[in-house]
Amino acid sequence: MACAKAAYCARGAVLIQARPRDDEAMVRAGFTATKRIGGAVERNRAKRRLREAARLLLPAHGTPGFDYVLIARGGVTSRPWLRLLDDVKSALIRLAADRDRPAS
Repeated sequence: MACAKAAYCARGAVLIQARPRDDEAMVRAGFTATKRIGGAVERNRAKRRLREAARLLLPAHGTPGFDYVLIARGGVTSRPWLRLLDDVKSALIRLAADRDRPAS
């Protein structure tokens, strides 16, 4: 819920929200797929794909001390695996770049 007011980045079939925490230096992730994605089978498939993408990419591209929420968008279940990984990776990189940019 708190991540809903945090920074976000949408790329292809995924939207990622990132919110800093003060308590720990670990990366946490949550996953969401609404009924717009499809029935329960499609939503579960979408979340499984996002979980695996996060497992592969968050250790390298996630920032310690942040919570991430990966939200499935239309086409997440039919998107080629490498393109989905690229979507997640580019969104994580963009969120990190925006966070590191000095305020003007």
